[in-house]
Amino acid sequence: MLTPPPANGRSEARTGILAGVAAYAIWGTFPIYFHLLEPAGPLEILCHRILWSLVVMLVVVTFRRDWAWIRPLLSERRRLLELAVAAVLIATNWLLYVWAVEQDRVVDAALGYFINPLVTVTLGVVVLGERLRRAQWIAVALGALAVVVIAVGYGQFPTVALTLAFSFAGYGFLKKRITLTPVQSLTGETAILAPFAVVALGYVIATDGTAFATEGWGLSALLATTGIVTALPLVLFAASARRIPLTVLGLLQYLTPSLQFLCGVFVFHESMPAERWAGFALVWIALMFMSADALHQLRSPGPDEPPSTVDEVVAAATPELG
Repeated sequence: MLTPPPANGRSEARTGILAGVAAYAIWGTFPIYFHLLEPAGPLEILCHRILWSLVVMLVVVTFRRDWAWIRPLLSERRRLLELAVAAVLIATNWLLYVWAVEQDRVVDAALGYFINPLVTVTLGVVVLGERLRRAQWIAVALGALAVVVIAVGYGQFPTVALTLAFSFAGYGFLKKRITLTPVQSLTGETAILAPFAVVALGYVIATDGTAFATEGWGLSALLATTGIVTALPLVLFAASARRIPLTVLGLLQYLTPSLQFLCGVFVFHESMPAERWAGFALVWIALMFMSADALHQLRSPGPDEPPSTVDEVVAAATPELG
């Protein structure tokens, strides 16, 4: 049984939970935000998000006078390469997510983020050779069954969901290895991606034409806010991560795909045939097993229990969710 924390500890925990809920709620309403950016295409939105996020992060780093990490990073080729691969993975994740939103496949995107923790523990076994507890094995098996049910019953393989899940899980593993703070990591990733974003934006302008400054100042202002929209939940997440256990933070993460799912079904009225409901039900049951196991470990950690990377990887990756 957990010992009740002191009054100041309870206050800190409440602040942490509120900050975490706010961060995940913002990420959960991203489908609405990205719909507002139409008629800008996914590639243009990605370029603006990278470039404006870099501007915001440079302001934050300058304000905090947090430059000391750059020189050691540049001197370690392997660490820099890992950050570059992480940047490519998150850019892929961002681009596919925006494409899914604009193609009215928000439910598919939500499924990807529901599946993500299951993919993470699977990678823990395959890549790190970790041993899973019984509840985690059950969760992974149910998740795999859900993919089969959706693929067979619904008639199409959940490519969007699985690509989002695997790119995000791989990104999380790399972020755990790099061990930069969320602010430092996002600054480095956007700095690496910025030259490519400039070239891609030039390609968009030369071919399809840009929506920025041509579709009204309202849309231009919204595109310029992509940096703030990326940074704000990051700050809230960091405040939450300092105040509450990673296990609790890992449980809060399900708020984001839940809100995305609700947006897809009730705001954008996407189709939900019985087969898709069945697949989602299996995923939700799997996550219940995983959550119950996480809570059990939080309440009574056993000295011989194998460590799980799920919460650590989720905590490392989540600041760039969606």
